[in-house]
Amino acid sequence: MSGRPLPRRFYDRPSLRVARALLGKILVHDTPAGRAAGRIVEVEAYQGPRDRAAHSYGGHRSARNEVMYGPPGHAYVYFIYGMHHCVNVVTRPAGVPEAVLLRALEPVAGEVLMRQRRRLAEAPAWRLCRGPGALCQALGITRAENGADVVRGRLRLLDAPGVPSRRVARTPRIGVDYAGAYAARPWRFIVRASRAVSGPRRP
Repeated sequence: MSGRPLPRRFYDRPSLRVARALLGKILVHDTPAGRAAGRIVEVEAYQGPRDRAAHSYGGHRSARNEVMYGPPGHAYVYFIYGMHHCVNVVTRPAGVPEAVLLRALEPVAGEVLMRQRRRLAEAPAWRLCRGPGALCQALGITRAENGADVVRGRLRLLDAPGVPSRRVARTPRIGVDYAGAYAARPWRFIVRASRAVSGPRRP
């Protein structure tokens, strides 16, 4: 847990570049209950107004997705299906609404706390942050973290060794069948060997 927070310039790039670079980095959340953290092993890039799967498709802008239009290096947290939170990191300069969804982590700190939050006392560690909703529940991320500065805040991303290309696969994103041709774009990045990856491991 000795890595430094990723600098603002890390996020001030196209979402596809940031997504690939996030593999291997550490997501940390310090809360009154304690610290929980995990190594990123699965992400998805969302390419803004041109991307039919993005919340900002066609330039859509609302109270829900306003954070996407802000400066890079902030958390965009939303609630889906009436039961799950999902956390993204905002990329590109202010006014360009792109983001990267964090889909899965391998726990590196706070496993006991994660188990309490997930109510999974006996499950293997790789199940604790497997999927975007599980990830947020395990780390205690809610809409209260929407807009959080992930460079300087309690919810932050730390630098760590990257993942070699031979260990990385690209696949279509999950659950975006409504996006037409964009559903097939290989904008999901995974660490091949990780059991924490929440969906298909083949390109």
